[in-house]
Amino acid sequence: MRVTGGSRWGLAVLLVLALVATGCAKKEVVRSNEGAGTAAEAPAAAPAPQPESIVSEPIKPEAPKAEAPAAGTQTAMAEAAAGMAATEEKASLFADIYFDFDKSFIREDAKPVLAKVADYLKKNSGAKVQIEGHCDERGTAEYNMALGARRAESAKKYLLSLGVKAAALSTVSYGKEKPLDPGHTEDAWAKNRRDHFLLK
Repeated sequence: MRVTGGSRWGLAVLLVLALVATGCAKKEVVRSNEGAGTAAEAPAAAPAPQPESIVSEPIKPEAPKAEAPAAGTQTAMAEAAAGMAATEEKASLFADIYFDFDKSFIREDAKPVLAKVADYLKKNSGAKVQIEGHCDERGTAEYNMALGARRAESAKKYLLSLGVKAAALSTVSYGKEKPLDPGHTEDAWAKNRRDHFLLK
């Protein structure tokens, strides 16, 4: 098929019209997007407060929560200080003696300490010593109270065997209620399985 000059001219006009139409369509698309964007912005402006209100709702409870731990921390610190004051051990002239796990017998390393307690009480006839039995945190409170009592009684019996008068000795059990070391390790537990001698 042969293309004539008129046909070429017609083709060129069609091409130009197609380009113009495509260019206009692009502009129209942009315009429709801009219009859609404006339309979208108007509805988006309405939901925008919704996310803000959703965000503001968690923020309101969080502010008191942030304050509450601070107050709670201060309260906890005050309670801990009060607990330490209540359980703070009074100083003793004598070293503590220690016990094996779940045992109340007097170990060899405790005998020199008990000899010093006995010597002091024999030289100071008016002096009295309270023997405090302690346990580590393992076991029930009831069991540890009984074990602490057995430990204090073991020390008392040993001191009596060294010639100390019964009137100079008293015993009390604190079980696991007054730990010397609040840790949860074998080292801490070993420090807490003890008798403490308080001069009265």
